[in-house]
Amino acid sequence: MNYAELHRRSITERDAFWREQATRIDWATPPGDGHEAICDASQPPFARWFPGATTNLCHNAVDRHVGPRGDQPALTYVSTETNQERTWTFRELHQEVQTMAAILQQLGVGRGDRVLLYMPMVPEAIFAMLATVRLGAIHSVVFGGFASASLATRIDDARPKVIVTADAGSRGGKVVAYKPLLDDALRLATHSVDHVLLVDRGLAPAERQATRDVDYLPLHEQHRQAHVGCTWVDSTHPSYILYTSGTTGKPKGVQRDTGGYAVALATSMDLIYQGKPGETFFCTSDIGWVVGHSYIVYGPLVAGMRTVVYEGLPTCPDAAVWWSLVEKYQATVMFSAPTAIRVLKKQDPECLKRHDLSSLKHLFLAGEPLDEPTARWISDAIGKPIIDNYWQTETGWPILSVAHGVEPGFPTRFGSPGVPMPGFDVQLLDDSTGQPITTPDTKGVVTISHPLPPGCLQTVWGDDARFAKTYWSSFPQRQPMAYNTFDWGIRDADGYYFILGRTDDVINVAGHRLGTREIEEAVSGHSAVAEVAVVGVADSLKGQVPVAFAVLRDASRAATPELAQALQAEIFKTVDQHLGAVGRPSRVVFVNVLPKTRSGKLLRRAIQAVCEGRDTGDLTTIEDPTALAQLKERWGG
Repeated sequence: MNYAELHRRSITERDAFWREQATRIDWATPPGDGHEAICDASQPPFARWFPGATTNLCHNAVDRHVGPRGDQPALTYVSTETNQERTWTFRELHQEVQTMAAILQQLGVGRGDRVLLYMPMVPEAIFAMLATVRLGAIHSVVFGGFASASLATRIDDARPKVIVTADAGSRGGKVVAYKPLLDDALRLATHSVDHVLLVDRGLAPAERQATRDVDYLPLHEQHRQAHVGCTWVDSTHPSYILYTSGTTGKPKGVQRDTGGYAVALATSMDLIYQGKPGETFFCTSDIGWVVGHSYIVYGPLVAGMRTVVYEGLPTCPDAAVWWSLVEKYQATVMFSAPTAIRVLKKQDPECLKRHDLSSLKHLFLAGEPLDEPTARWISDAIGKPIIDNYWQTETGWPILSVAHGVEPGFPTRFGSPGVPMPGFDVQLLDDSTGQPITTPDTKGVVTISHPLPPGCLQTVWGDDARFAKTYWSSFPQRQPMAYNTFDWGIRDADGYYFILGRTDDVINVAGHRLGTREIEEAVSGHSAVAEVAVVGVADSLKGQVPVAFAVLRDASRAATPELAQALQAEIFKTVDQHLGAVGRPSRVVFVNVLPKTRSGKLLRRAIQAVCEGRDTGDLTTIEDPTALAQLKERWGG
């Protein structure tokens, strides 16, 4: 079956298609036993996948592999921060998870309880995630090092019974003390937790509060031979809450189910990532983000693969470290982010040739738009297929990519994440009329028709009304209902989609609507530019004008005002060639680093606020505060 036929079946024969995919995982009560539909879409915008069926996410990630591949590696932990490296087989991982489950049980955790994780990239974090779902409880991972006030809002929203944390994390050799941040957050929060489980790595002092705080190591020793069975839960039972940014200050908890998520991941591991049991999957993300949930923890393990958990920077001890891990552990699939590749782009190119990458079948990139110059650069540098994929925290797995597991020869296209994946009925809609856009290369809002496929968010935790209003109310006239991704896109004549940026990042220049992504693509087409962010800045004449902030591959190219002016003129010419004069930035400001969150996302709103002389707002997630200070200085200059 080719891609087009498979995708058609996933939409027009939805229940039959997903009934087949459901056989990829184990069930205690299989789907369809009785009279339940595979998908209950009777109350839009909600969708219930495999209702009445029962399963367990931890069983599918760990237990079912112990028999056929118990002695095969399941998890490899590598820390270039603490110089530690260790591998657990599926059998050893099975015991570690049972040990953690016994500890959580002792602390009072049971079905439906929430366990919040505030952890660095250490194996105990993965044990805790798996143990939580093993018990039928619900985990909520908050990115390690998150500021106390922001952490407090998530504690109050999730209302966990137990929090699992560590004394500290480490980034670039700098210790980040987690326990004091958590203690402050618990003082700020109105919700009080029963217990804090502390993994003490010996990196920073960590005060204990009597009766509330308990140490992991003594409990680990006490329960190291524990046997804790899986709690079978309904397919629609929540597995986790993951908070993502919203338009209001209140955190937005994406709620994921159990059975639909497991089926979606198993399907994606085969059809998209082509991961096979016994192989190695290396994802460079963090468990604090959705990529880490889906493709560090659950996806590879559900597929019977080894997953590599990495704590460290992509440039330490040098820019070859990731490729050394590919070689050492014979990784067949690697998953990273365009931001990380742009970082490597500024390093010694010899680092990309130092290691044997013959095991690697392809490199997947996601998390933000992948510009064509970066895609071409890394493809040429490592000589491997580069596969873009577009998705969101809300969807849990790719909306757009190429399914080489279905059609091996399906071509990729630089600058495009690809075509809709199974179950995603993607539509481009006119933002004012809500009508479908059928003309090629015409900009519209990327939407998904109801119901969303398995693996996507069920709702916003504790707030069904917000779920409906946020995602499903933009096009009220549409039937079926349309989920708004809040991204602009175009579709070419061959059906490939191109993502142009957020709908709220549109720049209106003298009546012309320009996406920041389009201008960034053009600016990055200049060979001197390593990375760029474009924002719209208020202008009394034109409404808005685009301004580009560029990081150069060689900073000396703009070392003097004269050199900077000459380079800006060259970039203007490049933009003119790509977009025409209408897309030309009013100014190109050269900086050493762009302000980003710790997950690598550009702080566009903060950049825009600086340019317009406004308050930058909440910057608790900023990676490097000096980046914004430098940007202010250069902008003012």
